[in-house]
Amino acid sequence: MSSVAAMKPEPAPVRACTISRDVQNFDLLIEDMEAELGEAWGDLSFQEAAVFLRQEEARNLEFVAIAVDGQDETDLVFIGDIIRAAKDAGVRVILIAEEVSPIALHKLLKLGADDFVPYPLPERALHEVIERIRRAPEAAAPAAVAAAPQAARSPRFATAGDRDGVVLPVHALAGGAGATTFAVNLAWELATVPGGEAPRVCLIDLDLQYGSVSTYLDMPRREAVYELLSDTSVMDRDAFMAALQTYNDKLQVFTAPADMLPLDLVTPDDIGRVVEMARTHFDYVVIDMPRTVVAWTETVLQAAHVYFALLELDMRSAQNALRMLRALKAEELPHEKLRYALNRAPRFTDLSGKARAKRLAESLDIVIELHLPDGAREVTQANDHGTPLALAAAKNPLRREIQKLAKSLHDLNKAVEAGKA
Repeated sequence: MSSVAAMKPEPAPVRACTISRDVQNFDLLIEDMEAELGEAWGDLSFQEAAVFLRQEEARNLEFVAIAVDGQDETDLVFIGDIIRAAKDAGVRVILIAEEVSPIALHKLLKLGADDFVPYPLPERALHEVIERIRRAPEAAAPAAVAAAPQAARSPRFATAGDRDGVVLPVHALAGGAGATTFAVNLAWELATVPGGEAPRVCLIDLDLQYGSVSTYLDMPRREAVYELLSDTSVMDRDAFMAALQTYNDKLQVFTAPADMLPLDLVTPDDIGRVVEMARTHFDYVVIDMPRTVVAWTETVLQAAHVYFALLELDMRSAQNALRMLRALKAEELPHEKLRYALNRAPRFTDLSGKARAKRLAESLDIVIELHLPDGAREVTQANDHGTPLALAAAKNPLRREIQKLAKSLHDLNKAVEAGKA
């Protein structure tokens, strides 16, 4: 009997667990867990996990994969307790979510989940997440975390870049004022500015609800963007670069997420980290802002070198510009960074229109420094085809004006850098 018993292999120690209402609803997760861990994993229901994670044996786990779907949104408080229990035990948490609302997913991630994978699982997605958490430093013991100062506990993001980029946000003061068109084409013109080595340019779409940079450049919206924005506190250079896409080998683009998300999904600290990461790795950072003013608008304004405000020659633009100015002055924010651009500006021969534009500037006590001509149908066609004007209609008057602006900005920046040297 003893010889027979000795021949039986020892059961593999459990290194990870899935936690769900019913793991059979996540058959792809079962397959991927078996591929990654063989027999060295187990499965727990939510009720079992709440008890097990408070036992000493739980500390031997490498990670838990909590799988939730739309039916679990009524149990978010209970699932949150499970996440906290796992973190208290020093266990990493991977969140697997299927048809969960962005708000619910945001709440769960904020409770401490280390990473997120959508379900159905993309190919090798679970493998990549497991590798990421294995490379990350081990979680600190709960007592040590509680004793550490808040500044010391906050994970720092890598800023190994050697750049000191110029931040150029673009903000429409009225719907249809052409901010995204302006941002996309300005970024492209900067990335292709003639003379010497082309600068590195990053275009960031922060309109989390209606962002259309991806449409104007014919790019897919990637899940990596949402994953990064959901927890920027652990963002490093690799994670940021993985969220970017390259357009024509010259322009790096951070698109808006695939789903419409609440603008308060991200905090001012989140946006500050993203902008700082981009600024330290690129020469120019062009940001397409949402029309709505939110808590993190101030963060972008403070980081900006020049903040472009686009308006049109109509009453709504005038009223909105006045509201914007009042708000910035009331909060003592640097309103002098705003550079006003009049889109669809009157032609040189339109004396009546030029007089109206002058009265608009005088009534608002502003200077309209940019007069962008009407690009007409070619602009709409280029946007619909996902192509910058430089490639779709190089002789378009709007393209030429943006090209001149990009060159003047680049020349000015080079002069400033030469003065510092």
